[in-house]
Amino acid sequence: MLKMLSTQLTGLFLKIKDKEELSLEDGGRLLAQAPAGEGKIYLKGIGEMEGVVREALEGAEPMSHAEDFKSANHLTHTDRVIIFSRFSDCPEAVSLGKDLLGEGIPFVSVSANRGENNEDLSEIADVHIDTHVIRPLLPADDGSRIVFPSLIAALYIYHALKVTIEEILFEYE
Repeated sequence: MLKMLSTQLTGLFLKIKDKEELSLEDGGRLLAQAPAGEGKIYLKGIGEMEGVVREALEGAEPMSHAEDFKSANHLTHTDRVIIFSRFSDCPEAVSLGKDLLGEGIPFVSVSANRGENNEDLSEIADVHIDTHVIRPLLPADDGSRIVFPSLIAALYIYHALKVTIEEILFEYE
C-alpha cells in the first residue's frame, strides 16, 4: 500500500508540474508584486487548507511579506491574496473571491476544479492553480477509495509559488 501511495503522490506532483507550470509562474509574478510594491501577501486557507497558512507563517522557512488573511484590516491595491480551498466551487472561497474582485485586489486561487457548472474561483481569480485532487487516490479493500491529499497538493503548490516569488524578488533587487 505504501508503494502505491508513493507512486500516486509522485504522479500527482508531476501532473501539477506539467499542467500548472504556467499558472505557477503567473501566480508567482502576481504575488511578487506585493513585496515589490510595499504590499503584503495575505493567505487564506479554508478548512484543512489552513495547514498551508500555518506552514507559510510558522514553518521552518516562513514566507517573507506574508500574513494571515485574518489580520487584514484594510487591503490596498499593493496587496495580494492567495485563497486555498479543497474545491474551486467552495462557497466561502467564491464569496471571498467575489469580494476581492469587487475591491480590485488581485488574487491567486489554489484548489481542485471539478468542472461543474457552479460558481467557480477558476473563473474569477487572476490566476487559478488546480490541485487536481478531485477524488481519493487509492482503492480500498471494500471497493471504495481512500487518501484524499488536497492539503499535500496545496503545500506542494505553495512551496513552488514561494520559490518562484523568491527568485523574482532576488532578480528585482
